[in-house]
Amino acid sequence: MPSSTIRSISITVSDDDGAAAAPSRRPRAGRRKAVARSLGQRAVRLVARWWPVLLLLPAVALLLFEASRLRASSPGPSPPVSSLGRLDPTTRLVHGVREPCLKLLSPKSLANVVFPEGTRLDSVVSRITYKTDDDDYDTYHSEANSTYLLQHAEATRFDLFTGFQTLAEREDSFKVNETVSVHCGFYSDNGGFKISEEDRRYMRACKVVVSTCAFGGGDDLYQPIGMANSSIGRVCYVAFWDEVTLAAQEAEGKVIGDDSMIGRWRIIVVRSLPFVDQRLNGKIPKMLTHRLFTEARYSIWVDSKYQLRRDPIGMLEALLWRTNSTFAISEHGARSNIYDEGKAIVQKHKATPEEVEVQLTRYRQDGMPDTKRLHGLKALAEASVIVRELTPATNHFMCAWFNEVGSCE
Repeated sequence: MPSSTIRSISITVSDDDGAAAAPSRRPRAGRRKAVARSLGQRAVRLVARWWPVLLLLPAVALLLFEASRLRASSPGPSPPVSSLGRLDPTTRLVHGVREPCLKLLSPKSLANVVFPEGTRLDSVVSRITYKTDDDDYDTYHSEANSTYLLQHAEATRFDLFTGFQTLAEREDSFKVNETVSVHCGFYSDNGGFKISEEDRRYMRACKVVVSTCAFGGGDDLYQPIGMANSSIGRVCYVAFWDEVTLAAQEAEGKVIGDDSMIGRWRIIVVRSLPFVDQRLNGKIPKMLTHRLFTEARYSIWVDSKYQLRRDPIGMLEALLWRTNSTFAISEHGARSNIYDEGKAIVQKHKATPEEVEVQLTRYRQDGMPDTKRLHGLKALAEASVIVRELTPATNHFMCAWFNEVGSCE
């Protein structure tokens, strides 16, 4: 029976076999549904447990993306805002109240200010003379010609500028008499610090002078601001440069005009500086203003790192005339004691410990106190700003100060 055979082959299983197979497929489908249901429940539990993290991750990703985009588009850090040209009043606390450090007259009042007729402060010193090599030649030639010639044979330009001050002369220079004779730089014509005759004529015409200097490249020249119109024609502004600074400034495009001016500053180029250390060369115009501006009556010194932002006549009125003074100087910002300053000089490698100790030992022998306050003020000046009337007494003081500085060489 071929047909029966064919049917048996095509169906392959009997009805009993089919009934037995059906139950075996249903359990596998149930297991799959159970696994799926278990996974879903686990996912729900995980989401319920970690949903804050899941929300935080996209926020962090977005934040990082925005930060990277801003960093890529940023042109870089902006330069610090310069305070040059600003006339913001400088203030300080006085008994809990903030007041201006310098109380100047108004521009209208400054226009009516008249210079005092003469020094209102009585002074013991009425005449001062400065020692030169001609004076010492007469002394040494008559007493010890061989010693004098030996000294000058071995003299450096430094010696020829400062002179040969002895310890006895140093002691005498501190004595206040009606007439004093002291070393005060410019000892010999061969001592250096050469200024042209044209510049000397200009300097002799100055009655009130604001001065600064930059030697050896030095600092940039900051133009003075804040002066009243009535003061402009009454004040000379003089900056001393050497040839190194001149070349450095010209390389930056700061060229002196045909009138020898850059802005308000009259540039005076000094040649043959006497000291190797440019800081000591800077002490010459700083301390010996009266030797340079022989006809001037008032001077204001400003270190080259600073910009003068106040009216010079107003400064004279506030610091000298109003207080009946002849000398004003800025306090030291960091230290209040000369011996602490000596330690700082060594730490900053401005001099060797041995050099500083020699100087401090001399001050101890002179009876220099170690107090930090003097008359209610700091006992140490920074001298970045010096305002003074050029009287015999203040000139005497500045000569003695310069000789102390010059002796460090």
